[in-house]
Formats: sequence, C-alpha cells, structure tokens
Amino acid sequence: MTSGQADRHNHSIAHYSALKTAVANGEESLLKELLANQTMQPLEKSYLIDLAKLNNNHNIIHLLEAVPLGS
Repeated sequence: MTSGQADRHNHSIAHYSALKTAVANGEESLLKELLANQTMQPLEKSYLIDLAKLNNNHNIIHLLEAVPLGS
C-alpha cells in the first residue's frame, strides 16, 4: 500500500467511524454533512441503517436509505 492509499484508507475509516458515532448519537445535522455527495458500500449502509433502527430514529433511517450505493 502506498502512502496515498494509506492516507485514503485511514480517512475512509475515520469517516465511517464518524458516521457510526453520528447515527448512534442521533446527530442528524452532522450526519447530513458527513453524507453530502457520498456513496456507501452495501454492507456499511445496512449496518448504519440497523444501528439507526435500534435507536428508532426514523429521520436518520430515511437519510441513510437515500444514500446511493458505490461500486
């Protein structure tokens, strides 16, 4: 893995961690910022939707469901 790839990978992990935290804490406005112009892998999206369902946060569920899937 090159330095650039490592940086992107670390950024990706940090971004996903921030998404999980925002969903778990019910931070809808932060989640909107983090999701802006983003795609998500199916497994990641499914996990975050399940997490939002545990908190019974319908607004966050709808935000996550609207995120397009990446390749």
